[in-house]
Amino acid sequence: MVNLNIPCVLMRSGTSRGPFFLREWLPEGTEARDQALIGAIGASDPLQLDGLGGGSTLNSKVAIVSRSQQPGCDVDYLFAQVGVGHQSVDTRPNCGNMLAGVVPFAIEQGLIAAQDGHTTARVYNVNTGACIDVTVCTPGGVVTYEGDARIDGVAGTAAPILLNFLDAWGAVTGHLFPTGQRIDTIDGIEVTCIDAAMPLMVLRAADLGLTGRERPAQLDANTALLERIEAMRRVAGTRMGLGDVSDSVVPKPVLVSAGDDANSITSRYFTPRRCHASHAVTGAIGVATAFALPGTVASGARTPSGKRPLVVLHPAGQIDIEVEVVGVGESAQVERAALVRTARKILQGQLQLPSYVFPQDTTALAPQAAPDTSIRIIVPTSAGGGNDTIARALARKLSPLLGQSVHIDNRAGAHGSVACEYVASAAPNGQTLLFGYIATHGIHPALEGLRYDPLGGFCPVGLIGYSPTLLVVNAELPVRDVPDLIAQARSHPFTYASAGTGTAPHFAAELFNQNAGAALRGHTYPGAAPAIADTVRGSTQLMFPSLFTAQPYLHSGKLRALAVAGPERLPGLPDVPTLAEQGVPGVELTQWYALFAPAGTPPAVVAELNTALNTVLQDPELVARMAADGARVQTSTPDQLQQLVRSEIAKWREVAQRAQMPVGQAVEEV
Repeated sequence: MVNLNIPCVLMRSGTSRGPFFLREWLPEGTEARDQALIGAIGASDPLQLDGLGGGSTLNSKVAIVSRSQQPGCDVDYLFAQVGVGHQSVDTRPNCGNMLAGVVPFAIEQGLIAAQDGHTTARVYNVNTGACIDVTVCTPGGVVTYEGDARIDGVAGTAAPILLNFLDAWGAVTGHLFPTGQRIDTIDGIEVTCIDAAMPLMVLRAADLGLTGRERPAQLDANTALLERIEAMRRVAGTRMGLGDVSDSVVPKPVLVSAGDDANSITSRYFTPRRCHASHAVTGAIGVATAFALPGTVASGARTPSGKRPLVVLHPAGQIDIEVEVVGVGESAQVERAALVRTARKILQGQLQLPSYVFPQDTTALAPQAAPDTSIRIIVPTSAGGGNDTIARALARKLSPLLGQSVHIDNRAGAHGSVACEYVASAAPNGQTLLFGYIATHGIHPALEGLRYDPLGGFCPVGLIGYSPTLLVVNAELPVRDVPDLIAQARSHPFTYASAGTGTAPHFAAELFNQNAGAALRGHTYPGAAPAIADTVRGSTQLMFPSLFTAQPYLHSGKLRALAVAGPERLPGLPDVPTLAEQGVPGVELTQWYALFAPAGTPPAVVAELNTALNTVLQDPELVARMAADGARVQTSTPDQLQQLVRSEIAKWREVAQRAQMPVGQAVEEV
């Protein structure tokens, strides 16, 4: 495989860790740059084995530094949050911890001239437009990382780095309180929506029945709490003018409670779907601002004008912040906030980026390398699920038939849009294919506007097969049948697992809720594999997976099928009635799978791929393997697949309208 070598400095910065790059070290263009960052971190694997990441958002961060284009500023700092288990890059949030390493890095790379003793530089944060003065220790004009400063959440001591936030208030939305109020009510709970270094939704822990001192693991295990907070966060995002934040990490939810004294407040900061092991610096600025000003859900004792030391208590210790308040009462404002962080350079060298993260039309980035003739099938869901299993079985058969290596590349995220957009923009040469299915080319296009065209953006290659949808429950759940499930759901907080908003399991569950009059809550996962795994463990009680996904767990007795979400019973499960037979009509989904190439792929290439696909779909071993797993093989011509996609989009748009799921926006989880 081709590798692209670029310089890289890996740093621990505050309580985060990640690679630092000069902007010129990375490929030109946002798309190529983001693919390089995905390769650097190893984003596609939840453990991030193929990159520098550590399997957590706290060490899946990147800092990009350049000479500033802003008057009065020394360097520009662009922060990027790279996905964990899905290939995505988000430059909308900011990170104050990574900010701590920017000036030491810039000095060592020659962007800033160091002074003897201490060096102060002004950093322009590209993400938010805010300016921060950063002071670092430079004895003899050389950066030192050694010192006596200690921050909670990091072992040992290091040289202090002072961060002085100058204009972080309203930097993202334009207003400190973007909704126009200091307290809003969402889902019956008072919240403060504030934009101070980071857009936050602040809630009182007590209003949710919590002490506010719970450990992160306790909060992460409370599925109902996380779902409620996430639903509230989406509403807050809309009210703050951030739009649909389903696929964004901002605003961040924060639970606050009383501190140890009049100058401290306890905070539990979410990232946003998990509780932070310590606390984000930018989040601490926001919490301290809400604490210092009157009229918020976090307000402390009346704050006089002038400088005041405040403490934000978090699970790993505390963050000490000095705020400067100007004015009193409703006119009071926080003008500055300063705090100390530390940083350490871990290593510096050449980073080898894997070529598989780049679309084929970006091979010019490594002109010295021979062209790669292998084929990649991009799967829009995580490894281990039904889509991934089918794709890998196909790849093994296609490779010898085509005389080329066929690789599987899982690019989960944004309900399949990450994979679809990637393939749609790839070179139309038959080397990058999409494993599309009912969600990417049927349900999801019927529910919301997309940045890819499911019809015009692809050349259909051929259909692969079908798999019916089932309603399955955890084997330990004491329900007899669907009527019993509905009855018990009225008094029990049953939760269904979904493989993502707009996927077949999610759509089926929402149709079930509407047609059965149920009130099941939903929990979204980045694919069918983790969703059904949590149902097996009992973290969620039920799911609407394909038979292909559910079959192994039905055989092992870990899951129990209550119904078929289709028009008739299945030959392999003759004792499992349909939903309609049990009084819930109108929930019929049969999942289908197909291969697509980018639009513009030559007809001869598409024909060759279609012939190869249809040939392997007649292989007795493959047919038997898919049948054993609950999928029925079905071949087609490219034209027949195009007609299927067209009819599926029209069908699901009509179903969505009948079910009162508004076309033009994603279905919301309960």
